[in-house]
Amino acid sequence: MKNLYGLLGGNLSHSFSPKIHSLIFDERKIDGFYHLFEVSDNELKEAIKGLKVLGVKGVNVTIPYKIDAMKHLDIVSDEAKKIKAINTICFKENKTIGYNTDYYGFGMMLDKYNVNVENKSIVILGTGGASRAVVQYLTDNGANEIIFITRNLKRAEKKLSGYKILTYNDIKHLKEVDILINCTPCGMYPKLEESPVNKQVISKFKIVIDLIYNPKETLLLKYSNELSLKSINGLYMLIAQAIKSQELWNDIDIKPDTIDGIYDRVKSLLYKEKNK
Repeated sequence: MKNLYGLLGGNLSHSFSPKIHSLIFDERKIDGFYHLFEVSDNELKEAIKGLKVLGVKGVNVTIPYKIDAMKHLDIVSDEAKKIKAINTICFKENKTIGYNTDYYGFGMMLDKYNVNVENKSIVILGTGGASRAVVQYLTDNGANEIIFITRNLKRAEKKLSGYKILTYNDIKHLKEVDILINCTPCGMYPKLEESPVNKQVISKFKIVIDLIYNPKETLLLKYSNELSLKSINGLYMLIAQAIKSQELWNDIDIKPDTIDGIYDRVKSLLYKEKNK
């Protein structure tokens, strides 16, 4: 009988996660199946209980339950407590344990592309859920300055403390900044002609990271490439956080070269039309 894993969330019809995890199963010879578990808000608590009863080994958690799911778990890992959000649940020894593998996935992506954040000045576009794991990793790894850019200053100031928060009108006045990270959905398929900031702003940076992975090159990264800056999209982070989930669910270690191989296979599948 196959081990059961899955993704717990709201609208999951466009998720690429089953394909990613099936490749991991294939690569590591894991006898598993990855299922999409769509549930409504009022079903979340019972859904987690039900998955435990069914003997599911683990699930990823996505929008809109990364925060709410924490209330229904027995244990929450240290990094998830700091981030105040989870994206992975392990069912072990009759316990439900929550982790945030986005934290590790982001770090693995930085290692892959030799990006050092220590003592760097970093600007994050957006203050939503996608930025939570990013800012915690940057803080834990010695970033010198972290600046958030938001469209709603009052709302951002209520949920963020200890960070510099600016509006998009202020960003043009920044000087001596190193890394730009887009944690907004601006530029994601199908809105391909949108960029959260213009080319003049992008020229202030040395490295540009966009957590979006579809399309392969957002308009933000297109501008960055035209300026010959180091430009990274979010696909490796997506793969790496999935790998970390599998390591937690199955008590295994997956070597970097295996991760790179899975990344290459996913990249080929996801961007196949553009690679013809």
